[in-house]
Amino acid sequence: MTVEFTIFAILAGPWLVTLALVRAPADPRVIAAGRYGLAAAFAFFAVAHFTVTETMATMFPPWVPAPERIVQVTGVIEGLIALGLVIPRTRRWAGIAAICVFIFFFPANVYAAFTRADVIGHSWGPAYLLIRTPFQALLIFWAWWFVVRRG
Repeated sequence: MTVEFTIFAILAGPWLVTLALVRAPADPRVIAAGRYGLAAAFAFFAVAHFTVTETMATMFPPWVPAPERIVQVTGVIEGLIALGLVIPRTRRWAGIAAICVFIFFFPANVYAAFTRADVIGHSWGPAYLLIRTPFQALLIFWAWWFVVRRG
């Protein structure tokens, strides 16, 4: 659960600090801080894919070929999303990609929880999904609210 708190701090930290300073939720600086928090979270995710590759590979069923390579490729994807979130021209597409990543990667989290993979809390078993599922929903909402939605 420590990882989720760390991710939440990385995600929401810039937004909360900016909101406290500006005190206007609709201020463009507050919205931008929410975007930068998401970019920082994706950079954190990307780094993890290269620092704990073998551990993350245990999240895949045995029939999946080259799980370490998949972890690395998805790390590159998450790094590109992080970069795309800070570039105005690519921001919206990166936000859509972020939402897709959260949705498409979730089955690996479910599998890891049911097999009690020893990575990022999954060793708790299916009970971990009681934390992970709402957190995943928060991440999807965050990406939609601060990046994808218009207006």
